[in-house]
Amino acid sequence: MKKYILLTLLVTSVAFAQKTTLYCIGDSTMANKKDPEKNPEYGWAQVLQPYFTDNILVVNKAVNGRSTKSFIAEKRWDSIYGQLKKGDYVFIEFGHNDQKIEDPARYTNPHTAYRYNLIKFVKESREKGAIPILLTSIARRNFNEKGVLVPTHGDYPLETRLVAQEYQVPFIDLEYYTELLEQSYGPENSKKLHLHFKAGENLYYDKDKADDTHLSLLGATKIAELVISQIKSSSDKSLQQLQKNIR
Repeated sequence: MKKYILLTLLVTSVAFAQKTTLYCIGDSTMANKKDPEKNPEYGWAQVLQPYFTDNILVVNKAVNGRSTKSFIAEKRWDSIYGQLKKGDYVFIEFGHNDQKIEDPARYTNPHTAYRYNLIKFVKESREKGAIPILLTSIARRNFNEKGVLVPTHGDYPLETRLVAQEYQVPFIDLEYYTELLEQSYGPENSKKLHLHFKAGENLYYDKDKADDTHLSLLGATKIAELVISQIKSSSDKSLQQLQKNIR
């Protein structure tokens, strides 16, 4: 009996060790939310696990309100770096909080600090044999009076694209694909992708809610589907392990 138990434990341990971990680092648009049974807000990485087989373990380390600067300063990246192993993946999506110019703890110049923080994530992931994947920030629902979706992220997406190109990093232009998503829903229906509620309409909010940045379950799910679609269609050989394990 003891031999059987030990063998079972050994097989379980080996199976767990062989799993590929997909780390997600970023901000509130990506992060897991508290009280998911009641909270209508979701991060897109929060709903990512069901799209993969059991061979891929999604570990969502994105945190509300973080920029590349504060994520590094709080040693959150160090804790991930210490666990990275060969063959793991790292999804990297920042920008929303890097542009908070009134906050020195979070703000980064897109052309200097933001750029070099992305390079740090890329280089240090590769040091461990892990595969970084850069993603531009998701679009905000920001339609003008003419129904034109107006960008809000300045040069941060541009720098993400440039780093991906220069360092030959697998890249998902999430800003572009979420712009198409917002536009396909239109100025009014796109509210469903975000958090728009009248007072009392949702028990989680006792006041009117009109949030065009953060995501409803529908919005998070649609963006997760966009990410999966882009992985599946990529010709980058470093993504083959992920592609093989998409359900």
